[in-house]
Amino acid sequence: MRNLTVTICLTLTLLLGSAGISWSADFQKGETAYQSGDYTTALREWTPLAEQGNAGAQFNLGLMYANGQGVPQDDKTAMKWYSLAAEQGDASAQNNLGVMYEKKRQGVPQDYKTAVKWYRIAADQGHDIAQFNLGLMYEDGRGVLQDYKTAVKWYRLAAEQGYARAQHSLGFMYDKGNGVPQNYKTAVKWYTLAAEQGHADAQSSLGMMYAFGMGVLKDFVYAHVWVNIAAPNGNGLGAMLRDDFEKKMTPADIFAAQKLARECVRKKYKGC
Repeated sequence: MRNLTVTICLTLTLLLGSAGISWSADFQKGETAYQSGDYTTALREWTPLAEQGNAGAQFNLGLMYANGQGVPQDDKTAMKWYSLAAEQGDASAQNNLGVMYEKKRQGVPQDYKTAVKWYRIAADQGHDIAQFNLGLMYEDGRGVLQDYKTAVKWYRLAAEQGYARAQHSLGFMYDKGNGVPQNYKTAVKWYTLAAEQGHADAQSSLGMMYAFGMGVLKDFVYAHVWVNIAAPNGNGLGAMLRDDFEKKMTPADIFAAQKLARECVRKKYKGC
């Protein structure tokens, strides 16, 4: 039920460097244009800055080439700009560079060890997505020896920053006893934190905990609530689990669960 897809950070980086106010004004023009979907203007404003060494502009150009925004999609050129920003210490660029090496993007050789290198550099700076990605590499043994304890370490650092995918993965580790003593209550804690952020797999996992009474009292009403919410949010098992749970529920329980699910969605998953 876990979503192990590596996340590419899509957040624009604002790193103005030493050129001061003039760089700042041009960078802001590019950011305003980008946010409005005017990629041509964003490219025009950021390219000179990137060529002058502005790491934020370099990262953003990497993002535009990686996504084909205002330019033909070109992973090699994206790598060029990410690398320049990464070498200046831009953590988001370091993370995205790690993703490019891990995922074997077009024209980029797959190299798990190099991916781990860049994830680690960014993770050591406190970059939550890089911490999560590094945890995945340790959990799966890609580019490093498989080490659940180290995976837990990195998941925890990202989870404590509020990163939902890391919270779900940390919950999974406690659920299965991988790298930590098995502890269903702690698993429920982390699943809940991720579920409250709308993480579909965590919502489904939380539903399973209620269905089997692991870390919480067994309750098919709340199990139904969470898998019913998870299904339209993108969890492939949600609908199947919901239908399975309904076989064990009375019509009154199903009605109550559906009502609670609607209320939970209105409350944006908080306090359900």
